[in-house]
Amino acid sequence: MKNRQIIMSQVMLPNQANVAGNVHGGEIMKFMDTTAGAVAMKYSKSNCVTARVDELEFHLPIFVGALVTCTATVVYVGRTSMEVFVNVEVEDLESDNGPQKALSAYFTMVAMGKNGKPQTVPEYIPETEEEIQRHEEAKIRVQEHKEKKMKRLK
Repeated sequence: MKNRQIIMSQVMLPNQANVAGNVHGGEIMKFMDTTAGAVAMKYSKSNCVTARVDELEFHLPIFVGALVTCTATVVYVGRTSMEVFVNVEVEDLESDNGPQKALSAYFTMVAMGKNGKPQTVPEYIPETEEEIQRHEEAKIRVQEHKEKKMKRLK
């Protein structure tokens, strides 16, 4: 998975949470976006911006002191954009429970040239069985998004 995946972790701090110790959802979304951006930049060798984020649904609360790990993986590449799957796990470091899935989402990242316009990205060729499956699923999502966009523009 050379240049196709990045894993980033951080411990959640009090300034990222409300008075009850729950980490703000926006903090997690920002961390996911940062991780998606990092893998997109690594893959495309260019600056990247976020064009779309699919639905975010939190499965678990995240508290101050928890270790949050984002794994971002490029799953599909168009001409100038990439679809990145971001999985978030949360782990209570004071227990033996191990990491649990907190949420996941798909981010669409666009490679930007120095001129501020979208630029082409390297071709993506899935290699493993999992990559092939995610790529096929992504093709369907990309087509659905294109159809929705066309309906909005009418």
